[in-house]
Amino acid sequence: MTHLEVSRRTFVVTTAMAGGGMMLGFHMPASAATLVNKQPWLNPTDKEGVEVNAWLTIDPEGIVTIRVPHTEQGQGALTSVPMMIAEELHVDWKAVRAVFADANRHIRNNNEYVNMSTSGSNVVRSRHPHLMAAGASARERLKQAAATAWNVQRSDVTAKDSVLTSGTRRGTYAEFATAAAAVKLDVEPKIKTPDQWWLLGTSVQRLDIPHKVNGAAAYSIDTRLPGMVYANVVCCPVPWGKLKSFNFDAIKGRPGVIGAYEMKMGTGRGGADMQSGVAVVADSWFRAKTALDLMPIEWDMGPSAATSTATLAADATRLLGLPGEALGTSTGGDVFAMIANPAGAKVVKAEYHRPYETHFRMEPINATVSVTADRVDVWTPSQDQSAALQLAASQSGMDPKNVYTHTTFIGGAFGGGGGGNTGVTRQATELSKLLGKPVKVVWTREEDVRHDKQRSPHTTAFTAVIGANGYPTAFFSRSVGPETRSSSGIDNMPYKVANRRHERSLQASHIPTATHRAPGTNQNGMIMEGFVDEMAQAGGINPLDWRLKMTEGMEDWQAVLKVLKEKSGFRTDLPRGEGMGVAVMEDHASYCAACATVTVSRRGQLTVEKVMVVINSQHVINPLNCAEQLEGAACWELGTAWFAGLQLEKGQFTNTNIDTYQLMRINQMPSVEVHFALTKGGTWGGMGEPAGPPTPAAVANAIFYATGKRIRSTPFRSHDLSWA
Repeated sequence: MTHLEVSRRTFVVTTAMAGGGMMLGFHMPASAATLVNKQPWLNPTDKEGVEVNAWLTIDPEGIVTIRVPHTEQGQGALTSVPMMIAEELHVDWKAVRAVFADANRHIRNNNEYVNMSTSGSNVVRSRHPHLMAAGASARERLKQAAATAWNVQRSDVTAKDSVLTSGTRRGTYAEFATAAAAVKLDVEPKIKTPDQWWLLGTSVQRLDIPHKVNGAAAYSIDTRLPGMVYANVVCCPVPWGKLKSFNFDAIKGRPGVIGAYEMKMGTGRGGADMQSGVAVVADSWFRAKTALDLMPIEWDMGPSAATSTATLAADATRLLGLPGEALGTSTGGDVFAMIANPAGAKVVKAEYHRPYETHFRMEPINATVSVTADRVDVWTPSQDQSAALQLAASQSGMDPKNVYTHTTFIGGAFGGGGGGNTGVTRQATELSKLLGKPVKVVWTREEDVRHDKQRSPHTTAFTAVIGANGYPTAFFSRSVGPETRSSSGIDNMPYKVANRRHERSLQASHIPTATHRAPGTNQNGMIMEGFVDEMAQAGGINPLDWRLKMTEGMEDWQAVLKVLKEKSGFRTDLPRGEGMGVAVMEDHASYCAACATVTVSRRGQLTVEKVMVVINSQHVINPLNCAEQLEGAACWELGTAWFAGLQLEKGQFTNTNIDTYQLMRINQMPSVEVHFALTKGGTWGGMGEPAGPPTPAAVANAIFYATGKRIRSTPFRSHDLSWA
């Protein structure tokens, strides 16, 4: 055995030469003032260890610290990324630690971490090749270091459980870390195939749970800096309206008030651009808010002030009556002719609608920014810290190489880039630039809802011709909404109808929109799968059997539907007031079916007793975490469909806090049962979003069997569900 003497100085020098990243862990925001510096990765300590590559370090005790370039918003990235790297490195899982990667290093070194975005259920399904490759490369470098020391071939060295062996020779990863850091491989190794996994595929507790349970977890909103001041900002209640005037004299004498400053509208109209508004800065946030509430402000609401939920509905009706853009998934003969002349066949028509929805994250939209002469430091709950860095660089005029984002936990994201990927990051940057002090901006919940990037409304009209065998022979859909996603999950439906035509019409709107959890299919899951049940009912066919028949030959869809049929005990003949409903959707390359069981009292009180979820993502790396994500997605979308829905009057949203924009309460949450139906093909499906889209549809369909009432719009609570 070769023993390498590794001193503290050796570790320090090697890590500095390798360009390692500072291990900030979970405590960064609370002590940021003492930890941040111009190049934090050049001040390592012996606790951080040797950087084998940009993704990981190994310390003298054998602790492997893995840098995670993705945010942790409750979905488990801080565990799944280390799992994928540890799988290839073959390190004892108990010796693994996780920290957030440095976005500045990522930008400065030409996207060193490949991609820092945490969205689209992509952390595992799309990022696993380069994440696992990082672990595989580190493993082979360690093996090569040992092979050189032992004068054997690398292929003769085995790496397992943090130990390297060759014959009678044995050494730990820690012993060879310094030498491995200097190894250059001629060819990078291939990553393992699923049949070779030893860690992936097993249930592992999330690494962030202890920090969240004991209160140590730090969020962007927790940031405190010496000399920091606080700002409350209000923008024109009608998006893209303008500030006309404000009277600072009315509040300037109030305790703690520092000043009032105009927030000027940016040149773009994206969700991350600043809108026209005004900020009040004070020595506490409450004082800033109180003063802002009292300060006289005059707005120019602009032409969009005439827009309302009613006018948008009328416009959608107008567009539904006009030809739309024919989509490429249309196929077969002349659907219009078949509908006009059904030759005795049954024709089924329906119109479905879902309204604007907001994210309503637990952590209100916020950002803390410190702009100095030579650098900018940013704390903001963005789903891509490199994007937040670019926002702050753009607003401050600073070279991105001198901007540092400090990643924290996120108190809910659910799409749209997270709360930090809104105008708040620019606002905090602009105010810090003006004042020369660190500034924390926190939006009130009302401001959060008014100026979040919303989920767009979708309206779809369907017509189907039902043949003698009970199945559709012709199918037509026309979808209306402000985004091209208004037809997602409809125009690409899997059901084998020989003659089908799908159209889409874009609707003008002044409301900024963006992705929400399971974009497009989240709205359209209930819309599409509700009408599927109507077609099945019109044909006199069990709706689960209808879906099985109409997806014959499609293995990925069949897998989840067959397991759902086996496990759920689905039936349509429960006693009055009880019902079961099913639905199935594809989202982010995963196929997910749901079966909901509900009871509805005679007076119309709905109780969702249970939701069964069956998913085919083809591969699963952590069944426990996957089940948690599926439960969360089902909860998220059910709560939105059951209770929420934004209302627009005079160009602005009127239900902007929890008293009017209702959320599902804990006692209303059904039990969620999860099953996997994995076909294990070449595609990796997402996990954080796919259970959302089919859940509301399954509940709405169950309501029909319980009450005989067909629900074609949300929120469910707006409907009279009483029955006699």
